[in-house]
Amino acid sequence: MFELDIRSRKPIYEQLVDKMKELIMNEVVKADEQLPSVRALATELSINPNTIQKAYRELETQGFIYSIKGKGSFVSPNNQVKDNEKITEVKKELEKLIIEALYLGIQAREIIELIEDLDASKGGGESND
Repeated sequence: MFELDIRSRKPIYEQLVDKMKELIMNEVVKADEQLPSVRALATELSINPNTIQKAYRELETQGFIYSIKGKGSFVSPNNQVKDNEKITEVKKELEKLIIEALYLGIQAREIIELIEDLDASKGGGESND
């Protein structure tokens, strides 16, 4: 399904959350599709099941997945859950990173070019929906 970087400073559960969000947003896993069980994914990735459970809990809190007791975890069909809230949160996070980049000496033009390159390669925004 995906690989994790055990040498990364980022906690494994956060890496899992990011990878799962990416799969959901890129529609690799579709709405209402069942995710691998905690035990199966822990075995596949050779990590502690509690780490998987923590990642699934975080994804559920963020509205990306939902759980059915005894059945498992599924991709949320309505990823517009808390949409405005998420956009506001992402903008605040982005603002912090841009301020930090400018402080570290990265030119505004470089940041703009990076955004334009990412937009062209990923496609996004309202014009590409």
